[in-house]
Amino acid sequence: MGRISQARGRRPGLAAGYLAGAIGSAGVIAAAVVGSPVLLFIAMFVYGAGTATNLQARYAGADLAAPAHRARVVSTVLVATTLGGVVGPHLTAPTGDLAHVLGIPYLAGPFLLAGLAYATAALVLAIWLRPDPLLLTRTLEGERTAAASTQPGDAGARPRPAGEGRRSGVLVGTLVMVITQLVMVAIMTMTPVHMHDHGHGAAASGLVIAIHIGAMYLPSPLTGWLVDRYARLTIATASALALLAAGIVDANTPGDSIAPLAVALALLGLGWNLGLVTGTAIITDAVPLTTRAKTQGLVDVPVAIAGATGGMASGLVVAGAGYPVLAIGGGILALVIVPAVAAARS
Repeated sequence: MGRISQARGRRPGLAAGYLAGAIGSAGVIAAAVVGSPVLLFIAMFVYGAGTATNLQARYAGADLAAPAHRARVVSTVLVATTLGGVVGPHLTAPTGDLAHVLGIPYLAGPFLLAGLAYATAALVLAIWLRPDPLLLTRTLEGERTAAASTQPGDAGARPRPAGEGRRSGVLVGTLVMVITQLVMVAIMTMTPVHMHDHGHGAAASGLVIAIHIGAMYLPSPLTGWLVDRYARLTIATASALALLAAGIVDANTPGDSIAPLAVALALLGLGWNLGLVTGTAIITDAVPLTTRAKTQGLVDVPVAIAGATGGMASGLVVAGAGYPVLAIGGGILALVIVPAVAAARS
């Protein structure tokens, strides 16, 4: 998606990603109908393109933003995800009932809605994302450069290259997002399993996850303001501390208690939000327009790998050592962000 966006603009890049998500949804439903695990795994991999596109959309929101307001614009895109993220977990039953009526396995029901949503998103972007924000940004930047070059006394006064600073910014921004994604996915993935093991039903799990997802996205306007108002690296440190607090509360919550668990998952979502908005702003600041979309796409690859790794490793950790060890271990791991931020400031 990053390469398509770099070559042709955000509109075809994002539309292609959402279309892939819709195709993956159809594949998951087909796999459930025919009972094929192999097709299911392949389709789920393709389906993940939809989530990747949701993440890439935040960069599109920042294309036309002034540097001083970049994080706030990113946060606007993220907060728009809140409605679907909070409502989604509660639609399992009605979409499952619809699937049953259509002769489709019950648990494949949510993919009917996902496929429709992704296809609609692709259509909306293809038709209405005009002018393309990335292409327009390039045009405006070219005009500013041309105007500056005609000013008297500016000949040969090109700014010195800042390659080292740019590489440092990309590395720090990537690390912040990778760590926050790894910790968040690992703990979130095992929370419903942990609750089920202690006798909580699907409704309780859905409530806790809905609170968690709300905390992932609802604070975005405030987060964006904080990142723009204060140093980006300061808010990156705050994300690590929020994740540590989530791990501490989570590890000390009794298995039969829901309220403290909801608080822990809310802190987990908040830490992820702080890290994602901050990391996105750092990377967008550091990357020039000539390679921006491609680099942003590349950055999201390790973020996705971190999420997949967290999801797979979390089950092994819980099976071998227990859920509290996973929670506190994730919180401690988040502190890796702090020395990275300190090094970037020096």
